[in-house]
Amino acid sequence: MIPPVRKPARRIAARLTGIMALVLAMTGCAGGTGAGSGTGDVTSITVLDYYTDRSEHTQWGDMLTACGRTAGVRVEQTSVPPAALVPRVLRQASSRTLPDLLMLDNADVQQIARSGALTPLDRYGIDTSGFGKGILSAGTYRGKVYGLAPYVSTVALFYNKDMLADAGVAVPRTWDELKTAAAALTGSGHYGMAVDASATFESSWQYLPFLWSNGGQEKRLDSPQAVQALQLWVDLVESGSMSKSVLNWTQADVHDQFAAGRTAMMINGPWRIAALDKDEKLHWGVASVPVPRAGQSAITPLGGEVWTVPQSPSTARQKKAAEVLACLNTSSNMLTLAEQHFTVPSRASVAARYAEENPSMAVFAKSVATARIRTGELGVRWPKAATGIYTAIQSALTGEQTAKEALRHAQRIATGD
Repeated sequence: MIPPVRKPARRIAARLTGIMALVLAMTGCAGGTGAGSGTGDVTSITVLDYYTDRSEHTQWGDMLTACGRTAGVRVEQTSVPPAALVPRVLRQASSRTLPDLLMLDNADVQQIARSGALTPLDRYGIDTSGFGKGILSAGTYRGKVYGLAPYVSTVALFYNKDMLADAGVAVPRTWDELKTAAAALTGSGHYGMAVDASATFESSWQYLPFLWSNGGQEKRLDSPQAVQALQLWVDLVESGSMSKSVLNWTQADVHDQFAAGRTAMMINGPWRIAALDKDEKLHWGVASVPVPRAGQSAITPLGGEVWTVPQSPSTARQKKAAEVLACLNTSSNMLTLAEQHFTVPSRASVAARYAEENPSMAVFAKSVATARIRTGELGVRWPKAATGIYTAIQSALTGEQTAKEALRHAQRIATGD
C-alpha cells in the first residue's frame, strides 16, 4: 500500500546520489548470498521493502515465498521503516550490498534509476503489456522501464450516507457543491469535510487532485489555477466547514475522524476500506474527488510501489530476481494482492474485472486509468515541489499568508530560489 505517502529522507538521498553513481560505475554492486558471478547455481535471493506492518509484511512474505518457489529460489525478505528505505539503498550501493530485488515508492524510482543502481527490465523479457500508460510510467526513467507495480492506488471522496441523508445533501460533484454540502453537514461536534493538511508529503498528495483538476501544474505552483485550488481549502476552514485541526491530521487521523462521525466527508484512499468495513454501524460511500466545474473528470495522483532489479555482478541472481518480479506481476497475483490490500490491479483488464466484483473499488479503478505520477513533470525535483506545497498549505490555512502569497513562496522553494 503506498500512501499514506511514504516519506523517505530525500535530502540525504540527494546528497549521496552522486557518490552512489560513482561507486556503481567503478565497482558494481553485489547483494545477498549464493552465486556471486555471472554463472553458478542461485539458491536464494534477498529482497528489501518497507512493509513493516505485521499483516502487510506477512502477506507480502507469503507472496514472495510463493514466487520464489516458482523461480526455484528461497526469498530472504527484509523490511525497514519507509523513511529508512532510500538512505539504506544508498548505503548498500556504496558498500556493494544492494538486495537482489528492491521495492521503491514510485516517486523514488527516477532518483534511484538516474544513479545507475537499477537495471532496465527489457533485458529480462518481462511482459509489460496491459499496463496503463500512467501506471507504466511510474517505473520508467528516460524511456526505459525499471520497475513494475503489481497494484496502484489513488484518492477519492468518502462520505457518510446517514449524515448526508439527514441533512438532505447530495454527494457533491463540483467545488461549489462541496462547499455548500460541507456547510450543511457542519454542526455541533462535527464538520462537513476533512483533508490531510499536515506539514508532510501526505497533504501535498491530497492537494494534487484539486491542483490538477483545475488545470494547475506542479511546475507553476504560483499560477492562478493553483491559487484557486488552495483557496478552496482556505474557504472550507474559514467558513467553519472544515476543522483547523486538519493542519495536524495525517490521513490516518482523517480516517479516525470520519469513522467516529466527527466529519461527514473526507479525502482518503482505498487502503482505509478494510477498517471502515469492520464498523457495521457506519454506512459510507465513495465518489470521485469534486472538480471545479460540472462535466469535468478528476485527475488524481497515482500511488503504488514498484519492484526493481538492482545492478549486480551476478547475472544469475539478477535473472532469478527478475523471475520473482515477473511472478508478482502476473494477473492472478495482481488480483490476490489487490484484494488483500484494497488497491487496484495494474493491468487494465484485471482492474475492470476487480471493480465489477468489488463495487467500493470501482471509483478508484476508474480514477487510476487517468491518474498521474508525482514525478511526471518534475522528475527528481518533485520532493522540493512537495515541500513547497505543504508549506503553502500550512501558511494559508493558518492565515499567516494568503493563498497567493503562500504559493508564491512555494514556487521559490520548488525552484530553489
